[in-house]
Amino acid sequence: MHIDPRLLTVAQWLSPSYPLGSFAFSQGLERACADGQVHDARSLEAWLRDVVEVGSGRSDAVWIARAWHEDLPLAELDALARSYMPSSDRLREAERQGAAFARITSDVWQIEVPAVVLPVALGHAARRVGLELGPLLILYLQGVVSNLVACGQRLMPLGQTDAQRIVAALSAPCVAVAETVVTEGGEIWSNSFMADIASMTHETLDVRIFQS
Repeated sequence: MHIDPRLLTVAQWLSPSYPLGSFAFSQGLERACADGQVHDARSLEAWLRDVVEVGSGRSDAVWIARAWHEDLPLAELDALARSYMPSSDRLREAERQGAAFARITSDVWQIEVPAVVLPVALGHAARRVGLELGPLLILYLQGVVSNLVACGQRLMPLGQTDAQRIVAALSAPCVAVAETVVTEGGEIWSNSFMADIASMTHETLDVRIFQS
């Protein structure tokens, strides 16, 4: 049986230990919890399912794929991705994580990764080192889910077992979205209106744990 060692690179880039500061961002989940829209395991799972299937998770997957396919010059693709960010918090998140990813990945892998927003930087770097798009998208989406579940554990009573149930339950949507983007591509759109609005109003919270 052949095991592709490049999967370890994907796993390393998308590991919580890769120093991107992902733990500091909730993508509006903090606002949703403060407003009572998300308050338990069931509502968190429903919220994250929308993020993956019709929200920022899906959109990020499309940006990663477009950067991987190099269908536009990188600077132009970065500008386009920035223009589609639904809020200043989400843009700042993508910028800061993208800059951190570019700096670390350029140094460790000895490739030039410009400081562009994270999905564009990730797709570009993956192409440079020969990573397959499918596994990259699946693990990226699972990483988004895992990070936001961890955020939920800091914002509400949510135990480890329920947290892992949510991650497991959302594995199938992560795979489905990744497969669709790989085989069909996709336009950029978002139907997760509550999540987008939560990210817009997050900055008005009096006390915040997260940056987005």
